[in-house]
Amino acid sequence: MMGDGTNDAPALAQADVALAMNAGTQAAKEAANMVDLDSDPTKLLEVVHVGKQLLITRGALTTFSIANDVAKYFAIIPALFAGTLPWLKAVDIMNLHSPTSAILSAVIFNALIIPALIPVALKGVKYRVMGADDLLKRNLINWGLGGVILPFIGIKLIDVIMVTLHLVN
Repeated sequence: MMGDGTNDAPALAQADVALAMNAGTQAAKEAANMVDLDSDPTKLLEVVHVGKQLLITRGALTTFSIANDVAKYFAIIPALFAGTLPWLKAVDIMNLHSPTSAILSAVIFNALIIPALIPVALKGVKYRVMGADDLLKRNLINWGLGGVILPFIGIKLIDVIMVTLHLVN
C-alpha cells in the first residue's frame, strides 16, 4: 500500500508493505513501514527491483555455499576416515595425498573462495524477470553446479601444489 493522507493511514497500518510519501500527513508516515523521502511514487518500482535483486543474490550465494560445503565433505571425510572405515575409499573421488593435505587444502580453498565471493555479494546477481521455476533452475545450474565443481578443482589443485612443493607429508 502506498499513501500520503490521513485517510490512507488505516490501510497503511494493515498492509504487509506500506510506503508513505514524505510530503504526506504525519499519520500516514507513522502508519507506514517506509517513508519515501523524495515523495516520488515511481521509486517504488526501484525499491521492488532492488529487493528482488537482493533476494536473488542471497539465494545464489546460499546455493553456492551449500554446494561448496557438500564438495568439501568429499575431500575431508574420506581422507580422515579411510583408515578406520575402508568402505569410504569408494567415495574418495578426489584421491588427495593425505588426511593432513585434505584438511589443509580445504581450509586454504575456503580462505580463498570467501573473499572471492565478496564482489558478487556487493554487486549482486543480475535480476531478470522470470518465473520462480526458471529462477531456481538458473540458480541450481550456475551457482549449485559451480559450487560443486569449483571446490573439487580448487582443493585438488591446492593438494597437488602442496605435495609438489613438499609442504605436506
